[in-house]
Amino acid sequence: MIPLSHFIVLGAILFCISMAGIFLNRKNVIVLLMSIELMLLSVNLNFVAFSRFLGDTAGQVFVFFILTVAAAEAAIGLAILVVLFRNRGTINVADLDTAKG
Repeated sequence: MIPLSHFIVLGAILFCISMAGIFLNRKNVIVLLMSIELMLLSVNLNFVAFSRFLGDTAGQVFVFFILTVAAAEAAIGLAILVVLFRNRGTINVADLDTAKG
């Protein structure tokens, strides 16, 4: 059986990689969305690990709600990106600040 500390370390590594993806790459919106999804998945991994370790299913149920929100966020985010690319011809973050109202 894999100990809980291995899951926590793996979740922390994934979270740090996603934070690095957000802070180091500020030009491509798709990479930013993928980093946010990776961040949510690393948190889900910790929820499932603690839920299994404690013998409580509440963490696993909570993961289903997070995955539902993440799927909706990905679908809406990609739809917005498609519309922005059709209107502006680019998805660079620096070019999107002209959309301010």
